[in-house]
Amino acid sequence: MKVNSIAQQDRLGTISRSPRWAIAYKFPAREEFTRVKDIVVQVGRTGALTPVAVLEPVQIGGVTVRRATLHNEDELRRKDVRVSDTVVVERAGDVIPEVVSVIKSKRTDAEREFKMPDRCPVCGAEVLKEGPIVRCIGVSCTAQLKERINHFVSLRAMNIDGLGDKVIEQLVDRNKVSDAADLFFLTKRDLLKLERMGEKSARNILKALEKSKQTTFSRVIHALGIRHVGVHTASLLADNFSDMDAVRSASYDELVSISEIGPEVAKSILLFFEQECTKELLGKLERAGVWYDKTEKVAEDEKFLEGKTFVFTGRISMPREEAKSLVERLGGKEVSSVSKKTDYVVVGEDPGSKLAKAKKLGVKVIDEQEFREIVKA
Repeated sequence: MKVNSIAQQDRLGTISRSPRWAIAYKFPAREEFTRVKDIVVQVGRTGALTPVAVLEPVQIGGVTVRRATLHNEDELRRKDVRVSDTVVVERAGDVIPEVVSVIKSKRTDAEREFKMPDRCPVCGAEVLKEGPIVRCIGVSCTAQLKERINHFVSLRAMNIDGLGDKVIEQLVDRNKVSDAADLFFLTKRDLLKLERMGEKSARNILKALEKSKQTTFSRVIHALGIRHVGVHTASLLADNFSDMDAVRSASYDELVSISEIGPEVAKSILLFFEQECTKELLGKLERAGVWYDKTEKVAEDEKFLEGKTFVFTGRISMPREEAKSLVERLGGKEVSSVSKKTDYVVVGEDPGSKLAKAKKLGVKVIDEQEFREIVKA
């Protein structure tokens, strides 16, 4: 559902991920019944232990579901999910499998309660309960390392093609990497020793690693995997600090003075940069030649896009966050809707209705190449 008036759209504005003037409503998720065969624990990149139900396979909306998240210990207790229970399962948002409820009338007294472990199931380190979250505090937990590296190479972080879960799992299990920066020191010989790794795949991975070294400051910050720091917060830090040393030496007061960064996020950033392993990671990245070229502050006379507004529609090869950052860095502004006040509509592949609206209003339409020429990218 959308607000139709362009003037009202402009007044309502947008938040970090979506416009305030549009909202999507979905049909109720489809539900099915199945049985919980087991409950296991997964360890995430921040050490969070998540209980997961192992299910008897069930078809939901054309997809076979075998596992479903139970979120955390408090949610597990609230729903009272036990091994061998018959449960209602849905795909939340038609994507993520989730246990909705237990059919208690089908219990036979053979069901058993699940107890969260007091040690990490992967590294054996002690766990700490933080509110509803149980967290592993082991500094060398391989499960956390695998998830941190998965995050580091992901599309919205360093965007390194070819390094999937199975490859990362082998690299960690064979002690080829002790942190994400070690990826840049891998050789073709290292990669060829992995299972199902051919000459071409190894070459492609090395090429992708080399290509990823030249990136943006916000991507590097996001890739580090600082707790509570997502894409948007990483962009805020990149906009307010000149380089990684400036972020690392920032005080609590400096961090919370930035709009949208609160006390909890600021404390998380400070804690991350206090760790010795963080210093080692950043040192390795520097030695590997990782270079973020959008960090320098732009002189006032170079802000030649001051007052100019851009709208993007369709797919372009440049990540949207990077394009937005370029525009803002040069004094311009990216907006979500086309109006008579819009200066440029940048059109990529499969553009949406914004292109038709731009033509109707007589707004200048340019392609990605023209955009790159304007921002000198």
